[in-house]
Amino acid sequence: MSKLSLPVIDLSILRSPTDAPESRGLAKQLGKALEEEGFAYLVNVPLTFGHDDVFALAKGFFHLPDHKKLRLAKKSFQRTNSNTYRGFFPAQSDSDNLKEGFEIGPSKLPESPRWANTRINLTEADVWPTEESAPGFRTYSEKLHTELQDLSSKLLSLIAMALGMEPSFFDHYLCDSISTLRYLHYPAINPPSPQQELCCTPHTDSGILTLLHQDSTGGLEVLSPDGEWVAAPYVQGSIVVNVGDLMARISGGRFRATCHRVRSLPGRERYSVPFFFEPGNDCAMQNVNEDGETIIYGEHVLNKMKGWVEFQDLDKHSSLVEQVEIVEPEMM
Repeated sequence: MSKLSLPVIDLSILRSPTDAPESRGLAKQLGKALEEEGFAYLVNVPLTFGHDDVFALAKGFFHLPDHKKLRLAKKSFQRTNSNTYRGFFPAQSDSDNLKEGFEIGPSKLPESPRWANTRINLTEADVWPTEESAPGFRTYSEKLHTELQDLSSKLLSLIAMALGMEPSFFDHYLCDSISTLRYLHYPAINPPSPQQELCCTPHTDSGILTLLHQDSTGGLEVLSPDGEWVAAPYVQGSIVVNVGDLMARISGGRFRATCHRVRSLPGRERYSVPFFFEPGNDCAMQNVNEDGETIIYGEHVLNKMKGWVEFQDLDKHSSLVEQVEIVEPEMM
């Protein structure tokens, strides 16, 4: 394991109006990190949510009984449900992607009738546990989504400057944005169950920008330019930022979409909360060199989903749901 550490970037100046020299300096620092490592730690982020606040939300949801979570499952896991993009997905115990998750989008739905009849509806409404089951979960989750979207907007302005563009270069990406907030839980693997080396296999993110809250458990590793896996442990008060394949293309190859994975730690569960900034479905994107094909975001993400397990129609998911429904209590 490489000992190389990822850069730490202080975002204090984003908490108040900044002058141009400060912004340019921060943009240069962020751009350098995304060019060289593709990953960085962000500290002193302009959020009202602390580390404990974010993970209290995640734990509150995943501590719900299985039958209540499965009522919110995506259609690929619960055939009688109508939600296809937002909602819950259970852990896949027979794969190296051993995690359960719950996803939400913006509280204000974009008007995008062109995409409403696709097999996976990217602009569908969120589904939620009842207020009685999870008091405050919806209110605070929507607020967290809004704050992370605002932070993404600020970071995109800095990224544009780092690429030699005007700060407003990415503004049209914000129109009808369908960004995703995802709560994740990696259950502990205890004997006699066979231990898995990984609970999330090596991959690059497919989109624009990812902001990750991770807990202190550890396990996140990124692939260095030298081909060595680098541990990216929790840094107190930090969010991890990285760019996806699409931003690497838009940057004209300047930024690195870095491969990463999560190592399983025997007997320890793990929580993480990534926020994936996503443009609007109809957003037309071209790289900063103004060459190459124009990419329509909705078409791009629907194509990528063909390989994501939580959106595949697998018969084995139905049997899992049926077993849980059999034991569901009559009273909530």
